[in-house]
Amino acid sequence: MGATDAASETAETVTTTVEVKLTGHVRSAAGTHQVEFTFAGETLRAFLDAFFEAYDVRDLVIAEREADATTRGWARVEQPPGTWRKNPEGEQTRPYARVLVNGVFNENLDGFDTLLEDGDRVALMKPFLYCV
Repeated sequence: MGATDAASETAETVTTTVEVKLTGHVRSAAGTHQVEFTFAGETLRAFLDAFFEAYDVRDLVIAEREADATTRGWARVEQPPGTWRKNPEGEQTRPYARVLVNGVFNENLDGFDTLLEDGDRVALMKPFLYCV
C-alpha cells in the first residue's frame, strides 16, 4: 500500500462524536431530546446523512426544494441584505426548522460543509407552533 492509499484510508475512517439536541417535532419523532452520536466523517453533511439514516426526521428538518423552505406569506428575498447568507437549494431547512452547530445557525458557518469536532453540539430544531 502506497502513502497515498494509506492517507486515503485514514481519511475515510475518521469518526466524530457530537452531542445532539432535538426540540419540538424532531424530539417527538426521534423519541429523545438528547443523544451522543458518532458518525463516519467530520462535516455537518456527513453527520446529517448518518443521523437521518438512524432517525427518520429528515423531512421535518430539510427542505428538498426552494418552495419547501418558505411558508406562504413570507416576502421573497432575491438578494439577501448585508452579510446574511442563505443555504443553497437542497440544503435549506423547512419553515421554522433550524440546524445549529455550537449555538450558531449553520448558514452563518460553512453550511453543510461546516467541520465538526468531537464534543461539538448540533441542534436540530422544529418548534411546536400554536395559533390561538
